[in-house]
Amino acid sequence: MGDLYDSQRAMRQMRKAAMQRGVVAILDIGTSKIACLVLRFDGPEQFRTDGVGSLAGQSQFRVIGAATTRSRGVRFGEVDAMQETERAIRTAVQAAQKMANVRVDHVIACLSGARPRSYGLDGTLNVSGAMITEQDISQVMASCNVPDYGADREVLHAQPVNFALDHRSGLADPRGQIGNQLKTDMHMLTVDATAVHNIFYCIKRCDLELAGIASSAYVSGMSSLVEDEQELGAACIDLGGGTTGLSVFMKKHMIYADSVRMGGEHVTSDISMGLQIPASTAERIKTFYGGVMATGMDDREMIEIGGDTGDWEHDRRTVSRAELIGIMRPRVEEILEEVRERLDAAGFEHLPGQQIVLTGGGSQIPGLDGLASKILGQQVRLGRPLRVQGLPQAAIGPAFSSAVGLTLFAANPQDEWWDFEIPAENYPARSLKRAVKWFKDNW
Repeated sequence: MGDLYDSQRAMRQMRKAAMQRGVVAILDIGTSKIACLVLRFDGPEQFRTDGVGSLAGQSQFRVIGAATTRSRGVRFGEVDAMQETERAIRTAVQAAQKMANVRVDHVIACLSGARPRSYGLDGTLNVSGAMITEQDISQVMASCNVPDYGADREVLHAQPVNFALDHRSGLADPRGQIGNQLKTDMHMLTVDATAVHNIFYCIKRCDLELAGIASSAYVSGMSSLVEDEQELGAACIDLGGGTTGLSVFMKKHMIYADSVRMGGEHVTSDISMGLQIPASTAERIKTFYGGVMATGMDDREMIEIGGDTGDWEHDRRTVSRAELIGIMRPRVEEILEEVRERLDAAGFEHLPGQQIVLTGGGSQIPGLDGLASKILGQQVRLGRPLRVQGLPQAAIGPAFSSAVGLTLFAANPQDEWWDFEIPAENYPARSLKRAVKWFKDNW
C-alpha cells in the first residue's frame, strides 16, 4: 500500500481522475445494509479552487443510479467475512450500474466501526511579516506535534479546523494575508488499521479502485446538520444497525468523532430473545409496532406474533405493545447513556450551540427524540439528509444519511493534510522528525 501519506494522495488523484471521467460510485458499507449511489458530474470539476475549509472546491453532480442490498459478513461496521461482504458489495454496485446504465471503476467508501479516536493538534510557524503561501500552510501543519497513537491504528482524517495569524483567530484560509506568526489547530481522527485494510482488500477483490475513504459519523453530520448547527456547534448521532456513530461539529468542521458498538440490530436481537421468535420476525415487529414511550393505550393494543412452526398454540401467540416497549426501551436507553458519556468526554457542554441531531435507520423508532432529550438533556431533533437534490425516493430517509453525506464528501472534500505538498527535506531536524513520524507509519 505504501505509506499513509502517499496512499491518501494517490486516492485523491484517483478521485480527480474519476471526476474527469464524470462518474464515481459511493459505497456505504454498514452492518445492516450496503448502499451504492452512482454520481455523474456535470461540467469541469473545480478541484481545489475555493481555498481551505468546509465544502471547498464545489462540484455539480446528479445521482443517476442507486441500489441497496442486505449487508452480509459485516459486524460492528467492520468486515467479518470477506467473501460474504465481497458478494454483497458486488450485488449493490452491479444493481446501481444497471440503473445508471454506465460502468463504474472508482468508489468512495465509508465505514462505521473501526473504533475511531479523536486528537486535537496545534502547530506554530514564524513567517516574519511575509505573505502566507500554500507552502506556509503545509509547514505549519507539519509542525503539529503528532501523538503516538499506536502501531495498529491509521489516520483517517487530518483537517485544519482553525488558523490564527498574529492576534486574529478563526481564519478559514489565511493564504494571501500578511503576518508574523501563523498558528493552526487540527483535528486528527485515527481508526483501527485492520478494519481499514479489510475494506481496501474487499473493494480490490470486487475489481474496483478506492478513490477515497471516510468515517460515516463524519459524513452523516455533513448531510444531516443545517449550516447554523455546523457553525455554532452541534452533535450528530447516527444510529446504525451495528454501531452508533457520533460526530461533533463547530465552525463547519468536525472537531470530535467516536462510536458506540451498539445499534438497531441489538434492539432486534433483544426482541428476538425476549419473545422467542426469529430475528426476521423481530425486525418486522420492531418496524411496525416498535416504540420507546408507553401510553395507556399500549396495554390494550395486541400484536400477533405469528409463526410457521406448526404448533397452533405457539403460532397464535399475541403480545401487548407495552410489553414490546418494555423490551426495546432498556437497550435504547443504554445506547443513549453511552452516547452521553462520549459527549461529556468531548466537552460538548462548552459549545455555544448544543443541538443534537438523531439520524440513521435506528432514529425512526417512535418517541426516540423525547427519550433522547430526557437522557442527553439538550435540544434534540430528528435529522434526514439535506443539500442533495434528485435522490430516488428510497434514498431520502434517515437511513441514508451517511450515503448522502458521502456524495457531498466526494464532490466537496474538505482540505486535509495530504492535499498539500509537504517539503519534508527542507525542515529542520526537530520538525522533520515530527512530520516523518506521521508519514512513515506502516499502512
